[in-house]
Order: sequence, then structure tokens, then C-alpha cells
Amino acid sequence: MTNSANIQSAYKLAVEQYQSIGVDVEAALQKMQKVAISVHCWQGDDVAGFESDSGELGSGLAVTGNYPGRATTPSELRSDLEMAYSLIPGKHRLNLHALYGEFDGPVDRDEITPAHFSGWMQWAKEQGVSLDFNPSFFSHPKAADGFTLSHHDAGIRQFWIDHGIASRKIAAEMGAAQGNACVNNIWVPDGYKDSPASRKAPRQRLAESLDTMCAESFDTNKLLDAVECKLFGIGSESFVVGSHEFYMGYAISRNKVLCLDAGHFHPTEVISDKISSALMYVPELLLHVSRGVRWDSDHVVTYSDELQSIMQEIVRGDYLDRVHIGLDFFDASINRVAAWAIGTRNTLKAVLAAMLEPSAQLQQLENDGDYTTRLALMEEQKMMPLGAVWNHYCQTMGVPVGAEWLEETRQYEQTTLSKRDSALATA
Repeated sequence: MTNSANIQSAYKLAVEQYQSIGVDVEAALQKMQKVAISVHCWQGDDVAGFESDSGELGSGLAVTGNYPGRATTPSELRSDLEMAYSLIPGKHRLNLHALYGEFDGPVDRDEITPAHFSGWMQWAKEQGVSLDFNPSFFSHPKAADGFTLSHHDAGIRQFWIDHGIASRKIAAEMGAAQGNACVNNIWVPDGYKDSPASRKAPRQRLAESLDTMCAESFDTNKLLDAVECKLFGIGSESFVVGSHEFYMGYAISRNKVLCLDAGHFHPTEVISDKISSALMYVPELLLHVSRGVRWDSDHVVTYSDELQSIMQEIVRGDYLDRVHIGLDFFDASINRVAAWAIGTRNTLKAVLAAMLEPSAQLQQLENDGDYTTRLALMEEQKMMPLGAVWNHYCQTMGVPVGAEWLEETRQYEQTTLSKRDSALATA
């Protein structure tokens, strides 16, 4: 158990060190309490969802591993989420996919209604958690050939348009219930494995479908539509209809939120470099913070250079009120609750590190052309006592300090997760 007196002693020294470079630690921690990460529900059950007729994941998605204790019901998933939130400092959001509704019998995607998510909305109200949403354009017979909103068959396009319309109504009701906008993120897997004869036609169809789907206007205090691009996927290696350029243009021309996923670009391309450029032309950004390993493999977020750069760009540009930070990874090879805790805590550590920079001083040095001092201070900043401030923040927010959260996760695994597989085996 971490000694409370030691934490406070280290924190006091850290405050003095940060003061010496002009950083107000208390002010930074006050801002931290307002940062809400949208935690993704699909890490808890390997993107399986709760549709009675759900099949293989497919559509360019893959989850590897078979760690015991996967959530198989909404109540199990909610229990796991509550456990994860108890390990993470601050008050955060939940990002739901459409296939996570609570269905009494088969309900096709174009027939979903807010009633199918009333249990989630009630739970969110009880937990003080706000919801975000996503239509699910995958794992369905009408997406088996890899096309949805840009499909050449008008009937299939209409099915997915209707699914998108239904999803927007659900998201708007969530936003109305919680008193703040529900971000409704639109990603489709559409694309070709090999070189297409026409790139133009499917992109025209996608734009038309999106326009039809988003024709109904909603109060932006209740619903924000986001569109998410991708470079390639499994089964769409040669051509993705919804490329970065397509959605950048669509978001600008239709005044939509642009979603940048950390794993959806070339392995040498980073989203941190895109944030300030995109925000010159689109009203807001949604980030899917993930960690691609050689490809869009959605590994658990670690405290990497790119994670730090993403948060630095947001804080340095004063974009916190224009950027929605969401997570998007799924790892079934490790404890799923631990994956949530690791990824979300790392994301928050990177936000805190960015807030503890002497940003104004660094930018003034840049304006003065003193690049020597700028570089020197940036490098010295890396050795500042971030850990002492983070431990203090966790303690004051009533969550485990350091690696103490892991012991609580192990206890939860023994009391709850381990019993699920044995119950399934005897069912």
C-alpha cells in the first residue's frame, strides 16, 4: 500500500519544481477534472454485442485472444465498466455501438429504437456517465461483401441509411436525457481488396447516402455527427471509399465533426500532426486514441511518444473544448478490465503531462527565434516529477495510486470474471 504521507511529500516537492519553471500545478489539476474520456464498450466483450443473430466479426475487424471472463450480457458488461471506472481518476463517458442494445428477440439494424437502449440510459444516469454512440455497419449479412452505404445495390444502401437514421435518433435521445451532446460516430468498412475500376462511383454513392442519412436536423446540444476515415482494412487493402480526403471534405462542407483514429493512417503517419490543421476548417474533432502495431491493430494505449504528442497538440492549441477524446482498442489476450484501466490511465497521464508544460514560455521562445532554449527546456521537461503529481491526483480523486489498481482488478477477476466461464460450461 502506497504511503499517503510519502505521496503528499513528493507532491509538495513536485509543485515547487514546476513553480520554478512557471507552471501552476493546482490550476492544471483543476482542468484535469473537466477532462472526460469516452471509454469504448467493445473492449469488454471483444466487439461481440448483444444481437441474438450476430455472427462473425468480419468487415475488416479482428480481435485476438481468449482470456477468460468475457462479458456476455449487458449486466456483466456494465459491472465490468463500473469496475474500470473505479480505477480511473475523473468522471468519464461511455461509447456504445448499436449492436449493444438490449433486444427481446431478433431486431434488425434498421429497426433499432431508443427503447432498446433505455437500460443503458438508465444505468448512465445512475452512474453519472454520459453516452456517445456509433451505428454498427459491420458483422451483418448485408455487409458481408464489404460494402454498406456505398453499395451498388440501392436496396442494401437504403437498409444501411435506415440504420444510420435510427442511430441518429437514438443518439439524440441520449443527448437530451443526459443534458449534453451525444457524439454519433459514423464509420463504414466499404472498400475493395484489389484495385477498383472506379473510385468515383462508390464515393458518390457514399456522399449521397450520408446526406440522406443526416437529412434530419437535430439540436447540436443533443447530437453531434462525426465521420471517420481509414486508409485500408482487412479486405479493403487497395481502396477504402471513406478515405481521409473524402471525410475531410465532407466534414468541412457539411459542418460535421471529423474523427481521426490513431490507427487509420499509414504506419509512419500520425494524427498529432493533423489536429491543428483540421481544426482550422472543421468545428470539432473526435479522436479515437489507439495503438497500431505495424497496421491498424488497435492495441491497448501505452504511454508512447505519439500519445504524448496528441495531448500536447490539444493542450498547446487550447483545443480541449473542441476535441472529443475517445478510445478504440480491443485486446482479448489480457484481462479486459485491466486493458481499460491501462489505456485510459495512460491517456490521462499524457493529458496531465501536457498541462504541466510551460507552454506559454516555450511558445514565446519560439516566437523569439530562440530554438536552442526551446529544445533544451522541452528535453528538461521530460525529467520533471510527473509521477508525483499523478499519484496525488489519483489519491485526491479516490482511485488507486500507482499499480495498486492491478490488485483490485485481480480480486475482481477472482470474485466475478473467473465464475463466468465455469457458469457457461455448466449451462
